[in-house]
Amino acid sequence: MHEQVRRSVAQRQPIDVAERHSIARFLIEFGRLDDPFDQQLDPVHVTGSAIVVGPRGVVLLRHKRLGFWLQPGGHIDPGESPSAAALREAAEETGLHVSFADTGSDGMPRLVHVDVHDGGRGHTHLDLRYVLDGGDADPAPPEGESQEVGWFTWPAAAERAGDERLANLLAHLGSRLGTDPRCPFPKEWS
Repeated sequence: MHEQVRRSVAQRQPIDVAERHSIARFLIEFGRLDDPFDQQLDPVHVTGSAIVVGPRGVVLLRHKRLGFWLQPGGHIDPGESPSAAALREAAEETGLHVSFADTGSDGMPRLVHVDVHDGGRGHTHLDLRYVLDGGDADPAPPEGESQEVGWFTWPAAAERAGDERLANLLAHLGSRLGTDPRCPFPKEWS
């Protein structure tokens, strides 16, 4: 799994300068970590996030601790891949039945963004982002998760996003996907 993750990040074509810097930093940090997926071993670790899309647009949630609107995502459980963590976290945080919206020629979920950011509490997250199909149901987050979860149009999601890099990603994806967020992904996204 380590080599597959490293390769997918190294091959990623960035959408902007910020992602280019994140990719470079990801590869440096990833190379120095004994277990980059274990949040207990080092304050710098890999996380997995989901851009949940459907006929109603994009799902965002207001992060309980940070207080601003983000995509679902979080830490990786032992033995879990970043894409599997994104899938699990999206289901847990939104209550939606989610599935991967795009896979590469190898059948693996396609990485659509890399973002290295402050994770709070002295952590740095090496975040890998994947697009998930969330259908069109209303989010139903369980107790203990943020109850402020909703569907937004692409422009409204980009405007509401509490992070400039996420806003740029949402604007980029929205411009590529047009009015149907579940249309096939262009091959050049790989």
